[in-house]
Amino acid sequence: MARFDLKQSTKLQLTSYAGLALIGQCCQAAQVETVIDPKLPVSQGMRTSDVVKAMVGLLTLGKSDFEAIEPFRRDSFFKEALGLSKVPGSVWTRQRLDAKAAQLREWTDELSLRLLSRTDAPITPHEGFVCLDLDTFVMNNDGSKKEAVGRTYQGVDGYTPIAAYLGNEGWNIGLELRPGVQHSALETEYFLERIFPRAERLVAPDQAVRVRDDSGFDSARLLFAKAEEKARWAALGRSFDFITKWNPRKQDKEAWVARAEAHDAFTETRPGKRVALLSVAVERAWGKAQRGFRLIVRVTERTIDKRGQHLWVPDIELEGWWTSLDRPADEVIGLYKHHGTHEQFHSEIKSDLDLERLPSGKFDTNDCLLHLAAFAYNCLRLLGQLGLTGEIAPIRHPAKRRRIKTVLQEIMYRAAKFVAHARKLVLDFGRGVAAHVDVFMQLQTRLQAVLSG
Repeated sequence: MARFDLKQSTKLQLTSYAGLALIGQCCQAAQVETVIDPKLPVSQGMRTSDVVKAMVGLLTLGKSDFEAIEPFRRDSFFKEALGLSKVPGSVWTRQRLDAKAAQLREWTDELSLRLLSRTDAPITPHEGFVCLDLDTFVMNNDGSKKEAVGRTYQGVDGYTPIAAYLGNEGWNIGLELRPGVQHSALETEYFLERIFPRAERLVAPDQAVRVRDDSGFDSARLLFAKAEEKARWAALGRSFDFITKWNPRKQDKEAWVARAEAHDAFTETRPGKRVALLSVAVERAWGKAQRGFRLIVRVTERTIDKRGQHLWVPDIELEGWWTSLDRPADEVIGLYKHHGTHEQFHSEIKSDLDLERLPSGKFDTNDCLLHLAAFAYNCLRLLGQLGLTGEIAPIRHPAKRRRIKTVLQEIMYRAAKFVAHARKLVLDFGRGVAAHVDVFMQLQTRLQAVLSG
């Protein structure tokens, strides 16, 4: 085995995260300084935008702890790539976010909207609709004493944040922290009030939008909110629809079987199993108002299980979907199935961005970090969609969307020599990485066009 002599150069400056140069340009495209500094001015010391960009830089490297900033304080590339006047320390970052969290999170969502709109980020539809997927997910913070940590629906102590993803790419247009014990539907109408205008702003007027959410959001109040939003969009000459999974709690299963038999709706799919699809109009009440909604119900009755075992008592399964669509029932069910794709986006936020366990003991600070994480997630998603899915992609297998982990490996963690000379900043990638250099050049050209436009 070869033996290597180890050497540390005093002049050569290398970086193993050259992708930060592109994140800095994403911050410029999103106009971080223009959005943040006028709203949160400081009389002395570091600008709030510097703290925001430094934290976003860490998150796009998959680091969420405040202490992770310390190795970068003497790193000139980190400072230059993100356009910082000074790299904040961990204590300064924590204290500033603690003090400004409530005000800061109000403006961080605007960063994502400006990034996506100013870069003309692709927002592709699924079967004629731009999908807006809503869901909550669990962040396991077992064994901690952080504020608002509680027992979640998965049986672990943690948080249950709510997220909204737009288009097949999964752009995050809403990510908010919630206490672990909070029910999915509780106060969600306020979340909808915030995300619907964002979808309206980002989606082209000639494209139809479809909201999809699971049975945790089956409440009359939320159905009324979506129906009112549909009417508002219709007044603007735009198309808006929704599919919400039905929660068949307290339903009489035998009564639904009898109803399906009365309508002669059952079809035998195999010996011992029959399925019926029903489309019914249901009156729902909220406050003093009543409104009719379409409910699609699938009734499945099994007298023989899949292994051929005869059952003493028939096994009856109920599934249902509230919808504003007038399409056939089987098409509506097919359109809802694609909703499961968003589960990958949750895992990318928790694992790829290292946000399963949040770093602060204060709820507001952790909520602010999640808002910043949404912007960091969108920056990485943008680099992946523009640089790793087309003809210039160095990855051989085709894909409609690259996951955040792939963007970290192929772009963010790319090594280079950093040179600052004659008022120029240079990244030298060396030999054997021509395909990755092409990606960097294409992405930089796209982002620079926004800045010069």
